[in-house]
Amino acid sequence: MKTVLNVKTDVEVKEQAQALAKYLGVPLSTVVNSYLKEFVRSGEFTLSREPKLKPEVAKRIEKAIKETERGEGLSPTFDNVEDFMAYLNS
Repeated sequence: MKTVLNVKTDVEVKEQAQALAKYLGVPLSTVVNSYLKEFVRSGEFTLSREPKLKPEVAKRIEKAIKETERGEGLSPTFDNVEDFMAYLNS
């Protein structure tokens, strides 16, 4: 028995997915069904491409890395919890 699944997605994503599926010689529904079956079987899903950071986030990370390399913005090391808590509360 078959059913219809309505999924909202960006138009561009749908068009790109349809084009790739067509290039591979399968309907997009086959791709979707394959992913759904794997999700049900494994109980998990994976993403295979690295996400792109927003430019402002990437800049903040780069700045933090440079500061860390210069030893800036780092807390001191502690030998005990009391000294650590005193540092946090100061």
